[in-house]
Amino acid sequence: MHFTQRTLIATAAAVALLVPAVPAVARNYNGAWPVTITNSQRDNGTGCLTLSGNLTSGQASLSFGGFKYPYGQFIVLNGMIVVNITEPLYGQNGALMFIAPASRGRFGTGDFEDIRGGSNFDFGDLTFGRRNGC
Repeated sequence: MHFTQRTLIATAAAVALLVPAVPAVARNYNGAWPVTITNSQRDNGTGCLTLSGNLTSGQASLSFGGFKYPYGQFIVLNGMIVVNITEPLYGQNGALMFIAPASRGRFGTGDFEDIRGGSNFDFGDLTFGRRNGC
C-alpha cells in the first residue's frame, strides 16, 4: 500500500490528536536499523536509519546511497512508526518518509516516500533489518 502526501499528513495529524502519547506497553526503538527500499523508480537500495530518543519519539538520521542525512525525527503511535528525514535540495528542503507497523521493539514492512516541492517525487516498499545491524 502506498500513501500520497495528503494521506501521510492527514494520518499523522489524526494519530497525533487522537492517540494517547504513551501506549500501554512501550518498547524501545533506539538503534541502527538497516532499511531496504525496493520497487522505487529512483531510490532502491539499502541504508542505515539511526533512531535515538525516548520510548516513543526522538531524533533520526539516515545514511543512504553514499549520502548522510543527519536531521530527522521519529514517532511511534498506535502501532505505527513515522520517520521524517530532512533532505537538503536546491533552494528548498525535501522529506524522506518511512512508515511501517511497530510492535514489541520491531518493525514490519512498510512504505517509503520521497517528497520534494510539496509533492510525491518517488515511493517504494520498505523493509527493516535487525536492530543494530548496520
